[in-house]
Amino acid sequence: MSGEHHGLYEQLDDRFRAGKCMNGDDALEVLFTGCRWAEGPLYVPAWRQLVWSDIPNDRMLRWDEETGAVAVFRRSAGYTNGNTLDREGRLITCEQGNRRVTRTEHDGTVTVLADRWQGKRLNSPNDATVKSDGSIWFSDPDFGITSDYEGYRAESEIGANNVYRIDPGSGEVRLVADGFGAPNGLVFSADERQLFVSDTRAGLIRVFDVREGGTLSDGKVFAEAAAREKARFDNIRFDDGGRLWVAAMDDGVHCYDPDGTLIGRLNVPEAVANVAWGGAKRNRLFIAAETSVYSVLMGNTGTHPTGPGHRPWQ
Repeated sequence: MSGEHHGLYEQLDDRFRAGKCMNGDDALEVLFTGCRWAEGPLYVPAWRQLVWSDIPNDRMLRWDEETGAVAVFRRSAGYTNGNTLDREGRLITCEQGNRRVTRTEHDGTVTVLADRWQGKRLNSPNDATVKSDGSIWFSDPDFGITSDYEGYRAESEIGANNVYRIDPGSGEVRLVADGFGAPNGLVFSADERQLFVSDTRAGLIRVFDVREGGTLSDGKVFAEAAAREKARFDNIRFDDGGRLWVAAMDDGVHCYDPDGTLIGRLNVPEAVANVAWGGAKRNRLFIAAETSVYSVLMGNTGTHPTGPGHRPWQ
């Protein structure tokens, strides 16, 4: 599939331009380079900072929006991957190496939220998202146990790669979706009636209806990477127009219309692992791509990871 190129942007459908997806910077800004594999960018409004994971170096870094300075946020970090915020603005982190999901409290202490399912150790939690009821949903592929590069080589105790839900009251870890090659990024729709999950090995994004009681439907395919031979799907994020922005590895950043049509693309010089919205207006797209972290000011804005109707910095 080819389209109309405008430097950073590639328009594949008129809806890409109509949605102001091309009304932004003409080029990427490099915020930092020197990672081994950058993942998990998260803009924290209260800090005016971006934090992200440099997995093989087993550290988390932070970029200060006011000064542009980059410093180590956490070292010997458990080979962290995805990060998000809960409803109270606390940091939720997926630790591949420690095979757990944790919460960093406001005083800096770390609370383990999940490390087992039915008594078996998790594989290597990858990405997490928080629903308005306070429940935390996370993907658990095996990337952190297949080698010592991004974790510690080990056999899977569960024997499958699944998506789980942590109950906000009891802390129970419940399996909510299975049948994945490697579940990766996940995000709720604005009304929280659907959960979107990327499957890196299967080369597709699945969408599930969210039922009462915290269960999911069987799901269906929202988008497939087969249309772009270089694409492999990693994390996913929505903008406020309902468009889904996808880290598509060697094929840059994909933008999908709500009906699942690939309408545009951002060209990035490195393999794109993760994307995140941030900045004062949430119109700054942060891109974690292999050795570097980039940003671009956009004409449209993104949704916040804590979900609809909640802004922890207000």
